[in-house]
Amino acid sequence: MDHNPDYNQLFALKTKQLAVSIINELSSLPYQEAFAVIRKQIYRSSTSMAANYRAMCRARSKAERYSKISIVIEETDETLFWLEMIEELNYVKSEVLVDLKNRTEEILKATSSYRKMLKT
Repeated sequence: MDHNPDYNQLFALKTKQLAVSIINELSSLPYQEAFAVIRKQIYRSSTSMAANYRAMCRARSKAERYSKISIVIEETDETLFWLEMIEELNYVKSEVLVDLKNRTEEILKATSSYRKMLKT
């Protein structure tokens, strides 16, 4: 992940598409009070991940970029946590969750590597 605007645009799109996929998959499920809390939390964390990555792309300094990418990592990790909870509670088909978790882990790995590079 470098300062290449094309890469940043592609990665911003990837984070937004993941948030949209999560919303689309979970919004079709019937209402259950216990699941409503989880659904609200994962909507918040996944959209925050995407929004903060977009903000990181527009950062005015290395310090601001580092701060924003740290938020992206935190929100992505939280999204992964909620996906694991959904999996353990058997709310969503396994094949759907495998895809969502893989995409989330890919974003988490890439952003964590980028933060390490920024630190040096």
